[in-house]
Amino acid sequence: MTDRHKPFGGISGSTLKLIAIITMFIDHLGATVLRTVLGCQSVLEDPILRNTWGNIYNLSRDIGRLAFPIFCFLIVEGFLHTKNVKKYAGRLFLFALISELPFDLALKGSWYYPEKQNVYFTLLIGLLVIAGIARITKNGTKNMFLSLLPLAAGMYLAFWIDTDYSYKGVFLIAVLYLLRYTRLYQCIGGAAAVSWELPAPLAFIPVYLYNGKRGRQMKYFFYWFYPVHLLLLHTIANYLIPVLIPG
Repeated sequence: MTDRHKPFGGISGSTLKLIAIITMFIDHLGATVLRTVLGCQSVLEDPILRNTWGNIYNLSRDIGRLAFPIFCFLIVEGFLHTKNVKKYAGRLFLFALISELPFDLALKGSWYYPEKQNVYFTLLIGLLVIAGIARITKNGTKNMFLSLLPLAAGMYLAFWIDTDYSYKGVFLIAVLYLLRYTRLYQCIGGAAAVSWELPAPLAFIPVYLYNGKRGRQMKYFFYWFYPVHLLLLHTIANYLIPVLIPG
């Protein structure tokens, strides 16, 4: 799909990343800071405050549903354009390890929470799945079952180690890869694959407007934002909010 088919020339990859990061931040703001506010005694005892903060919390989580589908789309785009899949996977794995402690602290309330793994692991598994599918189909195989083996293995692994979004996230990445030749079908398929979590399908509106250009390069900013913002929100929720809203 060329740029001339996009309103105002479409949006670049870096703009898509910013949309994903902003909506993710709003989501995690709700899951950490706003949740802490809702647990304060002064808020719990006041029906008006409780209802107001509850509505803000729900809105933040709804907005946050847009982030993950965009990140999945960007993983597919990254795979299609990277010159070295191994290095790409290595970066994801490195930041999955770096992000695990901030993820556990901010979203699970513990220094060590082995029952759940952060979203970088989901994205990494999804990348490995589509790399496996690409390798099999590149050899000219006509066996659909064989080409879907990486997907089955990846979905099982994500479920087994319980990554964020689990097997559903890996499935979404595979759908976006398999439908990559037509943006409209890709967006429809992606929206259907994530329709179990409303309003996540709305994420495919900006995805549809993607013009195929990389835009401004801030690669490591995007990688580092995930663990850093989780640590920041954890600090605010656990050390600042109790001071500002006693009880």
